[in-house]
Formats: sequence, structure tokens, C-alpha cells
Amino acid sequence: MTSESKTKKGLPLNISRRRFLQQASAAAVSATIVPRHVLGGAGYTPPSETLNVAIIGTGGQGLHNMRALLQEKDVQIVAVADVMEEADYRQFYYGGTAGRIPALKMVDGKNAERPSTGPAKKCRGYVDFREMLDTEKSIDAVLIATPDHMHCVTSLAAIGRGKHVYCEKPLARTVYETRRVTEAAREAKVATQMGNHGHSGSGIRMTVEWIRDGVIGDVREVHSWSDGASSPEFRGRPKETPPIPAGLNWDLWLGPAARRPYHPTYAPYRWRQWWDFGTGTLGDMACHNMDPAFWALDLGHPTSVEARCAGLNSDTVPYAATVYYQFPARGSKPPVKLVWYSGLKPPRPEEMDPNRDLIGGGNGILFVGDKGKIMCEGWAGSPRLVPMEKTREYKKPAASIPRSKGHHRDWIDACKGGSPASSNFDYSGHLAEVVLLGNVAMRAEKKILWDGPNMTALNCPEAAAFIRPEYHNGWTL
Repeated sequence: MTSESKTKKGLPLNISRRRFLQQASAAAVSATIVPRHVLGGAGYTPPSETLNVAIIGTGGQGLHNMRALLQEKDVQIVAVADVMEEADYRQFYYGGTAGRIPALKMVDGKNAERPSTGPAKKCRGYVDFREMLDTEKSIDAVLIATPDHMHCVTSLAAIGRGKHVYCEKPLARTVYETRRVTEAAREAKVATQMGNHGHSGSGIRMTVEWIRDGVIGDVREVHSWSDGASSPEFRGRPKETPPIPAGLNWDLWLGPAARRPYHPTYAPYRWRQWWDFGTGTLGDMACHNMDPAFWALDLGHPTSVEARCAGLNSDTVPYAATVYYQFPARGSKPPVKLVWYSGLKPPRPEEMDPNRDLIGGGNGILFVGDKGKIMCEGWAGSPRLVPMEKTREYKKPAASIPRSKGHHRDWIDACKGGSPASSNFDYSGHLAEVVLLGNVAMRAEKKILWDGPNMTALNCPEAAAFIRPEYHNGWTL
């Protein structure tokens, strides 16, 4: 029988949440935090020893990440936390079941396969991630795979305790939260990685090398897309109030989001389509598909962002949208217009064979340069010149960017004192901020003139409500 700690009874949740997050936030931004590799001692994990990892969020993506970590011989998953005991994911592409019980079974099964070097530490399950962080003193690093609205509070809680953090994309639900997490991690000097796994692939490195090689000249226009769309059925809050499933702590699932009755259209899976919990197709996929543009073109803050949407309302994300970002010149690099398509695709390049479609299976990016075009598969995949025949003729440059050992492996090595992971929060935090700014433009329904360093819509004060969220139920930032 699996040992599982229960949420503490009798505590006033609003007080404990406020006190906890105030302490965690203060610790995270304090300049007195010293990186663990400097301190050494019992809290330091040298490269020859096992990294003790805790998981917050054991849904479909959480279990996917766990499988990857369990393949690493120097990683031990010591604890998991999730508000759901077990949920049926068979109707979704993940398949099977997810939650605390399946996660604990997965860890126990893997531990049983490993050669025994002594008594193995039992992986423990928790409902409340705060109790887990308070109780499990051996935790070195935390992997977060919760719904988007919990990314910020869980990341700050872990960072405030000096834990290394891997957080799924996007880094948070809003621009302000993303900035807070990025700055906290930088101050705490912990090893970080965002879960845009394509950033560790060879495809994105080839794209950057080709563009730096000048094969298509100066890039002035970029198109990126994901044709997966929000279902039109999500156009308003459900009126039904079915009972909360056994094994789900609905209050903790809501966290800082405004209180509402449970409905299966929110949890465990469809939360991404609701503004209070998720970030839509843009937040889900642009951190993958727009990533090559940020790396190859050194994109900073845009000067303006504008969106056109279909099916937008105050509760749910649109089922189709186009977002237009304008970036200024960077040194000798010209200004760039970047267009994002949710639930849509851009026009096919004129140079393409009429019998061919855009590559990538509904996800991708197209660079338009003065001398030609490069198209890449989704998830920062492999590049091709347009038309495709040019790829065979092109004398490709020698690899100049170090190749990755793997997205999780690079984070593990960084946790153990190695080089920073390539999608660490100093890089991926900015990427996520700009991605999420597109949602601000959607919800404000106005072209936004953007002051990036100050996170201010210069011409649209009403956008502030979408930049910095209001927290509820006693949770604070």
C-alpha cells in the first residue's frame, strides 16, 4: 500500500496561503540567497550523486515528464503532489489514468527495476504541494506540470526554498507572473528549464546556424502557427453543478483563481480553454513554434501587438486568432513583423510546389528573408529552404552551436553544477512574456503600444487587468 500524506486539517486556508506565499516570495527575491553549489554540504548535490526530484502536477504532461526523469540513473523521484488522486485520461491523447496514485505506482515500479544499492527512499504522495515542500527535506529540485494558473505560485514556492525548477510552458499564465518567476530564479541562482523541449533539439540549432550563415539574407517577416483550435462548445460557463469527483480537492485546484463550482469542462483536462486557468493555443504552442525566431533573430520586446479573433469572450479563449507583433531593429538587424496564427495557417509561399502543403503537421514557422525563405516543422523542428529543392543544393555551415544531451538531461546537469540549461528562465522567461502579450492584445481588443521593461500598455490602461492578475481565496503574490 502506498504511503500518502493528507492535507492538514483545521488550518485556515486563507491565512496559511497568504503567510506561505509572502514568505516564499520574500525568500525568492532576497539578495541574500546563496546558490547551493557555493554552500556545499548536505544540501549540495555534486555530479556523482543522485538528484532528488519532487513533482508538482501529475496529470498527463506530469507523467510524461516523470517517465523521462526515471530513465536517468542519477535521478530519484522522492515525492509527488497533486490535488487529484486519480483521473481517467483515456479520452485524451495521453491515454490511461493520471494523478497521485498512478504517479506513485510508476515510481515504485521503476525503483523495483533498478539495481539495489541499499534501502530505497519511499516516494510519498501529497495533496498540497506546500506540505510536500515543508516536509520533504531531501528535495533538490522540483518539476512543475500543473495547469497554467498554478505555475507562478508553485515556482515561487520552490525557488523561495532554494530548489531548482523545471516548469512546463508557458512559464506562467500572465505577463506579470512570468516576470516575477524569472526575476526570482535569477536572484536565487537556481538551475531552471522551461518545458519547450524542442529548444534542446538539433532542428532549432540548424535553423539558427542557417540564418546566421545568411542563406536567406536579412529576415524582416516571420509567420508561426498552430492549427489546433479551441472547440466552439466552450463559449460560456456551464450551468450544471455536478458533484466534485472523489479524490479531487477542488479548492486547491482553483488556487488563486476566482471561486466557481466544479465542472468536468475545467478539470482534469480542458482547463486550457478558460482564461482563469489557461492561455489557449497561443500559450500552449507558441513557446514551441515561435522559439526559433527569438533565438535566431535576437528578438527583444515588441513595440506593438495587435490581435484579430473569432469566438472571443470574457470566459474562454477564441477558437481562432491572428496576432501581429512588431519588433524594432536590433543593431544591424532590421525590424521584424512576426505573425502568429491560432487555429489557422498562413498563406503558402508562392515558391512552393502547388501539390505541397506547409510542413509540420499543422504546426510550424516560416522565415521570410531578403534572399529566400526557411520553413521549419513545429516544436522548433528541422528547417527546409523554400522551395524544398534548394535545401539539397545548399552547402550547410558547420555546426557552431553545441548540441544538447536532452531537455531533461541538460536541466539535471545544471542542477548538479553544470552549465545553465539552454531554455533556462533568463531565456525562456522573455519568450513566454512576449507570447502571453498576445493574449493581452486579444482580451483588450485593441492594438497595444508596448513598454516591455515596465510591462505597460502605453495607450491602453485597461489592459493592466490582463497583464497582472487578481488573486483570490487568500492567495497572494
